[in-house]
Amino acid sequence: MPGPRSRLAVIWSYRWFVLVALALTGLAGWQAMRSLAGPSVAVDVVKRGDLVQTLVASGHVETPFRVEIGSQITATVEDVLVEEGQAVVQGQPLVRLEARELAAALSQAESAVEQAQARLRQIEELALPAARETLSQARAVLLNAERSHERLDALQRSGAATQAALDEAVKALDVARTLARHAELQVRASSPSGVDHVVAQTQLAQAVAARQSAQSRLGYAVIAAPRSGVLISRKVERGTVAQPGRTLLVLAPQGETQLVIQLDERNLGLVSIGQPALASADAYPNERMQAVVSYINPGIDIARAAVEMKLVVPDPPAYLRQDMTVSVDIEVARRDDTLILPVRAVHDAASRPWVMLVRDDRAHRQPVRIGLRGVTQFEILEGLREGDRVVPVNAGLVTGQKLRPVPP
Repeated sequence: MPGPRSRLAVIWSYRWFVLVALALTGLAGWQAMRSLAGPSVAVDVVKRGDLVQTLVASGHVETPFRVEIGSQITATVEDVLVEEGQAVVQGQPLVRLEARELAAALSQAESAVEQAQARLRQIEELALPAARETLSQARAVLLNAERSHERLDALQRSGAATQAALDEAVKALDVARTLARHAELQVRASSPSGVDHVVAQTQLAQAVAARQSAQSRLGYAVIAAPRSGVLISRKVERGTVAQPGRTLLVLAPQGETQLVIQLDERNLGLVSIGQPALASADAYPNERMQAVVSYINPGIDIARAAVEMKLVVPDPPAYLRQDMTVSVDIEVARRDDTLILPVRAVHDAASRPWVMLVRDDRAHRQPVRIGLRGVTQFEILEGLREGDRVVPVNAGLVTGQKLRPVPP
């Protein structure tokens, strides 16, 4: 029969089995308690906060209009002074055309002006004074002829002069009168209101107009920017024959920059003129710019079931370019200090929304009424109170199931 010492040795040899059995028993009990308490679930808490409801749409950058720049004359392009995408200022030369013939035409027109001016000066400074001198002499001759005629007529009546002498006096008087009338006409023609003077003035005016036309045509040889802006298209190279009606460059003028978007017609009732928005170009997704709704097309695009809208960018960034693709978030509503809940916690949000409300560590179905719908948060108008805990949709719990709620 074994003694006390041997029995103690036997018990000591089984000590590890005893410890393992106790550990397994404790683990099984702990798991059973966890199973009875339900799964551990990260819940969302209803709280107060500010909520902004936005609509997202895409579109492109557009200026209110574009300027197509061309040539007003037919000529060969001598040089192109700008590149596509370059910013230009009003009056800046863009294209230079061949101008030798135009310069020669201007020189010829200037010579014609000088000739017309000389002709007018000749009439005013030479012809008119000479005509006046001739008229003065003709009047003196006429006066002498009249006196001679009167004297001979008196002598012929008294018999002291012959009829032949009187006839000669009459002829001399007629010639003097003719010369006097001719001299008067010459003075009248050369005076400021006379025919010669008017003709000379008309020729000068025509020559000046021809010179102005030649100057204008020579000016057309340099095609300048009609407004400040950015060149978005260049369709001309050196050696190209420029012709009227052919577009050489396209300019997007500086001024009001617009974003043109297509919005789903189902959201038409949410938008209005003056609503603020944030926009970003796809090429610069981390840069945001302020915009304001400025136009809503009254018509609907049936093919796309969309409505065209335009937004003004008050302070467009320097990188913004014509036809850039942009994404726009339009702020259609805002609530301050309202009850909000993450979107992930609401079931059937589009029809009859409800949530899994945690009460007494069990999940209970609770209908709710949604107000504003943000991107990640919903406004809760009815059904929940501040501080309520809600099970996310992806938790997969059913009504009445126990759970152990934990902070998210």
